Amino acid sequence: MTYTIISIIIISIIGTISHFLYDISNHNKFIGLFSAVNESTWEHIKIALTPTFFWCIIDGILFGQNPNYFLAKLTSLVIIIVLMPLLFYGYQLITKKDVVLFDILIFYIVIISSQLGFYFIINMSPIKYIYNYLSCLFIFLIFSGYLIHTTMPAKSFLFKDPITKKYGFKGHVEYNKDTNKR
Repeated sequence: MTYTIISIIIISIIGTISHFLYDISNHNKFIGLFSAVNESTWEHIKIALTPTFFWCIIDGILFGQNPNYFLAKLTSLVIIIVLMPLLFYGYQLITKKDVVLFDILIFYIVIISSQLGFYFIINMSPIKYIYNYLSCLFIFLIFSGYLIHTTMPAKSFLFKDPITKKYGFKGHVEYNKDTNKR
């Protein structure tokens, strides 16, 4: 459980920093692949996914030989992808508005839930090899989708910046202030 608490803290810190990293990096497109480039729901999912993907380096070293590792990692990623918009749009159905404090709390609730999901699966009885193999395949599909939706976002409410009403890099406020610069 100590490992889970440490992972929650580190992933939360990296995710929080990655919310601002695109601006800090002077709008570096490579940095933008892994950090929020606008205020869309997708970009907030991304700032939770990014450190969780990078955390694979640590938990892969520690748990990579565990027969449940890939299922545990897949579970943690799916929790982020499903829970973030579910909680975000769920509370907005009730409040009828965006509440920044709730948005921030949701980010941390999602990270905690994701890591607890990983902890639960990694400590289960060993699963069959085929499930781990399929989980590994789905992780690669999620990562591929992650990169695709960052560079070519779907024209969907999840990817639309609520401020600029645009998508992806073009949804960034600074991009729209001076489009001649980009």
